[in-house]
Amino acid sequence: MAAHARKPKPPNRAPDPTTVRGMNKLALNHAVAALRRGQLIAYPTEAVFGLGCDPAHDKAVRRLMEVKQRPSGAGLVLVVAEFAQVAPWLATDAVSERTWQNIHHTWPGPVTWVIPASETAPQRVCGPGTTLAVRVSAHPVVCALCKAFSSPIVSTSANHRGETPLRSAAQVRAAFHEHVEVVLDGGVGENAAPCPIRDAVTGKTIRG
Repeated sequence: MAAHARKPKPPNRAPDPTTVRGMNKLALNHAVAALRRGQLIAYPTEAVFGLGCDPAHDKAVRRLMEVKQRPSGAGLVLVVAEFAQVAPWLATDAVSERTWQNIHHTWPGPVTWVIPASETAPQRVCGPGTTLAVRVSAHPVVCALCKAFSSPIVSTSANHRGETPLRSAAQVRAAFHEHVEVVLDGGVGENAAPCPIRDAVTGKTIRG
């Protein structure tokens, strides 16, 4: 009897990221575990898919900056489920009461504010002038993720520098399968473009 031919070995490649749908407990456990290990995840936001990591994990932030091809010192957006999660990292006294009223009027919602950072904020995620870009999100997946992680999470659009942000889990897997550990598969919000960014001190719109 003829011997069976051996099957060819698959080419060496990084494994595809674990894909979990929605925001059920299993999905959140996968994502939170990855964050705590200092790995990168991807998840839907108000307009596009975001890449995220633990902002307090220095190696994870450096890796994310490399994956995004983002220059150091440019800062990163943080998302939270509620303001209390990020308040200790902000120099709240540097912003007027009237401005805080304006900020809170836009939250939860798709507006990111650049706010002076406190001394306890992770320096690698701070922008120029020691500021933090922060958003209290209303997206259900983002909120569930931040609550499960009990801390702010980095949120930068899922794309390489200069390319169009991705809007589906399939696109993220194709582009970042070597770098992202978990993809939370859920629908992005109805916004047509990434969230506007405003400066809390000057009132200027940084990104419309």
